[in-house]
Amino acid sequence: MIFLDQLNAAGRQNNSMLCVGLDPEPAKFPGAWRGDASRIFDFCAAMVDATADLVIAFKPQIAYFAAHRAEDQLERLMAHMRATAPQVPIILDAKRGDIGSTAEQYAREAFERYGADAITLSPFMGFDSVQPYLNYHGKGAFLLCRTSNPGGDDFQNQRLASVAGEPLLYEHIAGLAQGPWNLNGQLGLVVGATYPAEIERVRAVAPTVPLLIPGVGAQGGDAVATVRAGWRPNAPIIVNSSRAVLYASSGDDFAAAARREALKTRDLLQAARGPL
Repeated sequence: MIFLDQLNAAGRQNNSMLCVGLDPEPAKFPGAWRGDASRIFDFCAAMVDATADLVIAFKPQIAYFAAHRAEDQLERLMAHMRATAPQVPIILDAKRGDIGSTAEQYAREAFERYGADAITLSPFMGFDSVQPYLNYHGKGAFLLCRTSNPGGDDFQNQRLASVAGEPLLYEHIAGLAQGPWNLNGQLGLVVGATYPAEIERVRAVAPTVPLLIPGVGAQGGDAVATVRAGWRPNAPIIVNSSRAVLYASSGDDFAAAARREALKTRDLLQAARGPL
């Protein structure tokens, strides 16, 4: 099954647009696990088990594992998700961006070592930095387009005088992902929930590609505005929440609290979409 089919199937089965981001910070772990990096797998597996029937995707952020020399725990986590929630696609949040043989190795890491279904990429170095990932049939790649951080304005919100119509850079990226770069329907875009008007603009330029939308929850993105700007019947959105779900409680009920927060967020997103 190709990534887009996986995504649509999970969305239907779980009635969800919610993605839970797996960003483990041992300093925030509950109880006796606090500060213990050897518990990264245990914590993330508990999050997966608590929310697997509520999400359209999981999104482990590789830096949170690598910083603690926990890549082996990430491998175990990927295997755990495959075994216990095979219907839920996994987006490896790595934001890679390089060319040639280096990009080939990053693609191999994401899709062969970790078994991810999709990956996040920076498109700054051009199409030849993206193409090695597209050589993996059925896998997905999300290009950074309009990110949720204030510094995104430094480049993404600048006009391109050399391109017809002088689009903003993020609009140009959206057009490439919708058109000439999307050779096999494998591309999506990352658009931050803190800019709903720009989500709507991206959707106008790229009407059918999936949008990965971080920034709901702890980052303050408006869930309702996000859905209304980005969701279309033929174009899925994946609305990510990480800290608000993962750290909903620091007590022994941490997994149950995460489930309650995920359920609340999922239902809020679905209500914003309205009846089909």
